[in-house]
Amino acid sequence: MSKIYTEATFEAAIEHSLVTEGGYNQGDPNNFDRERCLDPTVLIPFIKETQPAEWEYLTNLRKGRTEETLLDDLSLVLNSEHEGCLTVLRHGFKCFGKLFRVAYFAPASSMNPETKRLYEANRLTVTRQLQYSEKHNKTLDLVLSLNGIPVATAELKNPMTGQTWRNAVHQYKNDRDQNDLIFRFKKRALVHFAVDTDEVRMTTRLSGGNTHFLLFNKGNGTGAGNPENPIGYKTAYLWEQVLERDSFMDILARFVHLQVGEKRVGGKKTRKEEMIFPRYHQLDSVRKMVLDARQAGTGNNYLVQHSAGRTQKYRACAIKHPRIRFGC
Repeated sequence: MSKIYTEATFEAAIEHSLVTEGGYNQGDPNNFDRERCLDPTVLIPFIKETQPAEWEYLTNLRKGRTEETLLDDLSLVLNSEHEGCLTVLRHGFKCFGKLFRVAYFAPASSMNPETKRLYEANRLTVTRQLQYSEKHNKTLDLVLSLNGIPVATAELKNPMTGQTWRNAVHQYKNDRDQNDLIFRFKKRALVHFAVDTDEVRMTTRLSGGNTHFLLFNKGNGTGAGNPENPIGYKTAYLWEQVLERDSFMDILARFVHLQVGEKRVGGKKTRKEEMIFPRYHQLDSVRKMVLDARQAGTGNNYLVQHSAGRTQKYRACAIKHPRIRFGC
């Protein structure tokens, strides 16, 4: 079979797009710390550049163990049952009494040049064929990281080789151990994509054979799937629009949500957590409403019709924090 139809070619095309057009850097799989499940060669330079005073403070205390101390304390918080990756990305973590940030999100206004500088200092990386665990040498096709911390994974398939997104879903369910740190709920990657050249599925929690994947397609007119793309793959919207630097940073800042509830099991209440990552149409609809409200002003009503046939009405209020929610 011609090389142009291989999975590796598909993988390379996505990487090329993200690096040349999407605002990413190319990650080096050899720099990945499989024990801590992060890339210190990206994280440490980011912290030194954006938080020099905090770094100097820690260096004065820990001398030659500064990096080790910071990485160990970060790992403890990332691995915590009560905190985890999303919390650390948004709020930082404490190390020897100082708050360290691992990400800076876009400011509401561009009037402050310092907040703009900090946002632009973020390092998004795309890493191919990443060996992600100390326990084995299995690899992931693509891993997206923010300042060295993995936040998304993807398994890619090319129908021209006889495999589709269904094979990627099967791979996640049967060949990916949910106990590996990169897959542990809340601890590292927040979303996992099963992608082929025509369709996309996603999940936020691996649970072996019980893993539930959701559609992440645009739809094709009034039908399923994705429309033809005259200049590329049908699924190019995933990496060209959704995962593009500013878009993905916005998703991590405002759209991903840890939903916490309770359920009764045998007469006892148990805590139930679910990571919500917006589906394509939810993301697209909210962004269109926010854009319209910015132009038309607050006080307008918006109607969103779901594929299940239900409708919900929303009112444009504070644009800085638009309160728009979707039902199932």
